[in-house]
Amino acid sequence: MAEATRSVQLAGSTLQCSCHACAFFYSKEEEYQVLLPFVKDGLDAGDKSFQIVSNETIEQRVAQLRESGVDTTAAEENGSLEIRACEDAYLRGGRFNQQAMLALIEEILSCDKQQGVGLTRLWANMEWALREMPGVHDLVEYESLLNNVLPKYEDVVVCTYDLTKFSASVVMDVLRTHPQVIVGGIMRENPYYVPPDEFLRELRGRGASAQ
Repeated sequence: MAEATRSVQLAGSTLQCSCHACAFFYSKEEEYQVLLPFVKDGLDAGDKSFQIVSNETIEQRVAQLRESGVDTTAAEENGSLEIRACEDAYLRGGRFNQQAMLALIEEILSCDKQQGVGLTRLWANMEWALREMPGVHDLVEYESLLNNVLPKYEDVVVCTYDLTKFSASVVMDVLRTHPQVIVGGIMRENPYYVPPDEFLRELRGRGASAQ
């Protein structure tokens, strides 16, 4: 893991970067309560906020940021805030290509460093994986492989999941692919985390047994 330059406050805890957390919520209100302060603290500290949401919720996200005290116009103009639609990230080309998305995450984090950004705080909504589109069933494999990329950087990545929409089996697999977890608005180290090599062996074993 990259040596952290400073600590970050997230969901009632102090963490040392880097971080790959899954955050489970029952409502958007709960999600905003936890993550809006995380964004604002980062912007105040000179960090970059990169957010991925569905295209139809971008306006709502901007409104929530403004209500929390973020000058979204100024932040977007100076490059410290970028909100990207999932259709231009996870679902480029009308499908989910996990290798292309891993490359995009690495591009985002490495470019921010080259531009002198302090930390990148990436907040990604994962409801795109509920769509009937090619490749979306690779979600948990992608989440596991992301753990081979993120330790190269000192950044904080939070993947949010609505517990009212995802199945229990997907939630359990998602839990096992994140070193940190946010439940009930509190972040902690995840005792259920499984390293990528081990998790992917199990995942492929499931596929073989199902044939």
